[in-house]
Amino acid sequence: MGTIARVAVSVFRESVRDRILYSVVVFAVLLMAASYLLGQLTAGQDLKIIKDLGLAAIATFGLFIAVFIGIGLVWKEVEKRSIYSLLSKPIRRSEFILGKYCGLVLTLAVNVAVMTLAFYAVMAFLDWQLEPLTGEWPVPPTDPRMLKAIALIVVELMLVTAIALFFSTFSSPFLSAGLTVGLWVIGHFNADLRNFETVLESPVAVWLARVLYYVLPNFAAFDVKAQVVHGQPVAIGYVGLVALYGLVYVTLVLTAATLIFSRRDFK
Repeated sequence: MGTIARVAVSVFRESVRDRILYSVVVFAVLLMAASYLLGQLTAGQDLKIIKDLGLAAIATFGLFIAVFIGIGLVWKEVEKRSIYSLLSKPIRRSEFILGKYCGLVLTLAVNVAVMTLAFYAVMAFLDWQLEPLTGEWPVPPTDPRMLKAIALIVVELMLVTAIALFFSTFSSPFLSAGLTVGLWVIGHFNADLRNFETVLESPVAVWLARVLYYVLPNFAAFDVKAQVVHGQPVAIGYVGLVALYGLVYVTLVLTAATLIFSRRDFK
C-alpha cells in the first residue's frame, strides 16, 4: 500500500502542476457562474437551467480530465522511457497501475469538489438574491439531494478513468481516447441494446445485442441529474446499488489492465 500511495501522490502532484487541468476547472467554474446570467433570460425556469448546466459542467469537464489525463498515465512513462527505471525499482507492475489510477481518482475528487463548491456558491447567491422576490422555492436552490447526482458522477468518472487506463496499457493515446469516449457514448445508450429483439429478426444479432447489453458498462444508470433538477426523489438504495455496480466494474477493469500490463514486454 505504501508503494501505491507514493505513486498516487506523484501522479496527483504532476496533475496539479498541469496548466491544462487548471484551465479546465476554471472554465467549468466560469460556466456555472455564466449559467446564472443565462437563467435570467428564461423567466420561471432560471433555477432548473442553472442546476442542469451546473451538474452537466461537473460531469463533462470531469470526463475531459478522466479521459485526457488517464490515457497518458502509462503512455507517457513508456514514451519517455522512464518506465525502465521505474520497473527496475522494488515496485510491482500491479502497484504501478493501481498507484496511477488512485492518483488520477484523487485528482478528479479534488477537482469535482472545487466545482461542487462553486456550483453551490452560485445556487446560494441565487437564493439570497431572488428569494425576497419569489418567496419560498418549490425546490431549494441548494438542495442537498443534488449531492446524490454528484456522487454518482464521481463513481462514473472513476469507471471512465479505469477504462482509459485499461486502453492505455496496450494502445496509443489517440486510440485510447477514441475507444474510451466511444464506450462512454455507447454506455449511455446501453438500454437500447436490450430492445433490439423488437427490431431485429436475426436470432444471432439479438443474442449478440443481449450479450453486449450485459457486458458493456451501463453509464445511463449513473445519470440522475434530471430527477434531482426537477426535485424528484432518488432513493439512497438506488444510489448505493449503482455505486456498487460501478465499483465492481472498476475492479474488473483494473484487474484486466494489471494482467495486460504485467505481461507486456518493454525490452
